[in-house]
Amino acid sequence: MTEQATPVILTELTDDGVMILTLNRPERHNAWTLEMELLYNELFDRAETDPRVRAVVLTGAGRGFCPGMDMSVLDGASSGVRPWPTGQLPPRTRPMTLPKPVVAAVNGACAGIGFNQAVMCDVRFAVPQAKFAAAFSARGLVAEDGVSWILPRLVGHGNAADLLLSSRRITGPEALSMGLVNRLVEPDDLLPEALAYATALARSASPYAMSLIKRQLADDQARTFTESSERAAELLAVAKRAPDYREGVLSFIERRPPAFPALGEDAPQLEATSS
Repeated sequence: MTEQATPVILTELTDDGVMILTLNRPERHNAWTLEMELLYNELFDRAETDPRVRAVVLTGAGRGFCPGMDMSVLDGASSGVRPWPTGQLPPRTRPMTLPKPVVAAVNGACAGIGFNQAVMCDVRFAVPQAKFAAAFSARGLVAEDGVSWILPRLVGHGNAADLLLSSRRITGPEALSMGLVNRLVEPDDLLPEALAYATALARSASPYAMSLIKRQLADDQARTFTESSERAAELLAVAKRAPDYREGVLSFIERRPPAFPALGEDAPQLEATSS
């Protein structure tokens, strides 16, 4: 019997409904490959459809998070010998489009596509030693995957322009000061604290409400304040039809932890908006 290869992404589902995704090429600091990208999308699809999953934590094995595309892949793509199958893969936006919270635990080098995936997570924990770099201009590339839309909203236009134009590396403290990360944590505590945060969301926050809030955070970037307020009123009416609303009120009155249902097909459906 042949021994199976170790998966390039490890998965674990906790009893509280947190799926831990660990990029698993530690010998290459978790540099990105086509195999990793295909499995990454598959696992996010699984997280979306599995009602047991209420939150996701994304991290890296060993000393790195993800330093970007593997150099052998970049060499093949830039020379034309092994072109990347652009246009044949889903957009690299799964942390944003997943209707469940995604927490990044950045444990080391985080650049290129790794930088983009961390930025697309809802909340970012990092170690002080983590090194962040957009890196695209240094490779003769543009800001990929919509990061030029996301980054200014996190760190402001000036900081985003600085990071994208220069490709310079910044460490955890500077990333924290500009708002790129939410919290700095010592290495031994990084995954436990990110997991504790995600677990708190899984235990105490309504999955349906969180899915609506993620949609608001994305959609409202293109709306005026008045439009955002009006859309919030529409979503509030929808949320009040879901069982989560009654459970949230009852659990507060009865002074007990809420027992919110999983995010599923029984939730009220939203009407599409043109804005």
